[in-house]
Amino acid sequence: MKTIENEASTTLEAPAAATTETPEPKAPTKAKAAKQARRVAPTKAKSGKKATPAKKSAKAPKSKKTAKAKEGAGPREGSKTAQVVAMLQRKNGATLAEIMDKMGWQKHTVRGFMAGAMKKAGYSVESFKPEGGERTYRLNS
Repeated sequence: MKTIENEASTTLEAPAAATTETPEPKAPTKAKAAKQARRVAPTKAKSGKKATPAKKSAKAPKSKKTAKAKEGAGPREGSKTAQVVAMLQRKNGATLAEIMDKMGWQKHTVRGFMAGAMKKAGYSVESFKPEGGERTYRLNS
């Protein structure tokens, strides 16, 4: 270091090589993260074995039980379905009110029974409403 003396004041100067300005601090940068992967269900591993077709066996003749079941097909005697079928087999069928009274059902139950249980049992139910009359159901022959 040199000492410079002037008339007015004495100052110390740092050597020229030592006078370096410090660089300005850089703005902080955000950390770069990897792009997120889509969230999906894991894939299933493929099986090494292939399906083999089932062996076909010779058909045995039908037993007598299945033949008897077809002969006696229909509702059991005394069941609610049997009672409703008996009412619907009459010449004029049965009105909604008659079925409700005899079975103790509500309107929606009767309609559901006709649309569901009767169709499933294989019956073809005809529904009609004469002018000024009540809704009537009848079995189609």
